[in-house]
Amino acid sequence: MSRTEFEALYGGAAGGGKSDYLLVEALRQVGIPHYRAIIFRKTYPELADLISRSHELYGAAYPKARYNESRHEWKFPSGAIIYFGSMQHKKDKLRYQGRHFDFVGFDELTHFAQEEYEYLFSRTRSSGPGLRTYIRATANPGGPGHAWVKARFISIAEPGTTIEQEVEIKGPDGKSIRMKRSRIFIQSSVFDNQALMENNPEYIANLAMMPEAERKALLYGDWDSFSGQVFTEWRNDPAEYQTQQWTHVIEPFRIPEGWIIGRSYDFGYAKPFSVGWYAVDYNGCVYRIRELYGCKEGEANKGIEVDPAGQARMIREIESTDENLKGRRIAGVADPSIFDVSRGDSIADIMAREGVYWSPGDNHRIAGKMQYHYRMAFNAEGRPMFYVFNTCKAFIRTIPPLVYDEKNVEDIDTTQEDHVYDECRYYLMQHQIARRENMKKPVPLNDPLDLYKKERQGTYQFIRI
Repeated sequence: MSRTEFEALYGGAAGGGKSDYLLVEALRQVGIPHYRAIIFRKTYPELADLISRSHELYGAAYPKARYNESRHEWKFPSGAIIYFGSMQHKKDKLRYQGRHFDFVGFDELTHFAQEEYEYLFSRTRSSGPGLRTYIRATANPGGPGHAWVKARFISIAEPGTTIEQEVEIKGPDGKSIRMKRSRIFIQSSVFDNQALMENNPEYIANLAMMPEAERKALLYGDWDSFSGQVFTEWRNDPAEYQTQQWTHVIEPFRIPEGWIIGRSYDFGYAKPFSVGWYAVDYNGCVYRIRELYGCKEGEANKGIEVDPAGQARMIREIESTDENLKGRRIAGVADPSIFDVSRGDSIADIMAREGVYWSPGDNHRIAGKMQYHYRMAFNAEGRPMFYVFNTCKAFIRTIPPLVYDEKNVEDIDTTQEDHVYDECRYYLMQHQIARRENMKKPVPLNDPLDLYKKERQGTYQFIRI
């Protein structure tokens, strides 16, 4: 609550008091008559618990404040108002067009699309003198917005580190105006909530009994493990980079001359395009050794608007300079849609004129997803059949957060940033393998929950099951 950044995300583990924090933060300026604030949940039914809790907190802090059930708003003695709102569908953001708020809060930010969140930037402006304008959010790992929230707040810097973004605006006279906006991520943890630990010590036992993915996310705030995650086999442990055991991410190395080299492609213009280069060893193990991802720097799922010819020239530049690629014979596979000639020259034709050639990939979605599972699976020695060089940042950022589609439950949710996923899928379908069962790595002896138990053994008795 002491942070001064324009944006702040308080999130991670369960039990950190996130919803109470958001409700109370909205009260900060209610003594000023023209103050206006709004707190969002994705749907109105999800607001029910938040509104119920607001009656306890706001009623106690301001006994003369009144809640209007039909308008979903609290009005305070000064005249200040706190609204509760929802955006179930993306078009719902337009309901707030023309309105302005000094404080904007999002509860469970990962339930929202990035465009919904960013649209409220335009609604965050002062209602009058003496007011501070800012945005606050809470979140647990998981949900359809997991990837963009992680990219915006978690992956970019360590928790508690201020991130500054400079923006440039052209004034009416043509001169550039440079301004800065700041944001920060503050880690939430049940272990920091001493009141909860004292009043309800069995709560962490409830979290510890959940399935592994939910336990890691909600107990430890692990943003690489969460409910609904498609590729639960995924592991990215920097401590294992040198051993190639129990990890998919490894240090780059020089590819032997006898290995197969190939590339795959998913086209994008307004959305990112993705190119991946792969090596296949003598045992059929696939390595992602290089990538070219056409995404705006610092912005998830936004393309750089380079045409197919320009993309082809970028590919040729990489293949002529990369030590693992230059001089190699490289076959390319791509999304079959780039061969469409119904509107004139196909994307494949345009790129061929630049010396970059593709063949149509197998676009069977479910079979392609299963090839990911089979290759990511670890054997008893901790070795998968798929590795990624740690220089392939786009793959490492966008693949682990993928979640299942709520309607087509066997496939991923295609509203996510899935361009790298599709591109890699075409290559894996060219090198199919049989089903492999995933073996689990033994639980480490220094599990954080075990350490907490040891600290509290004088007070509580814990039993491992």
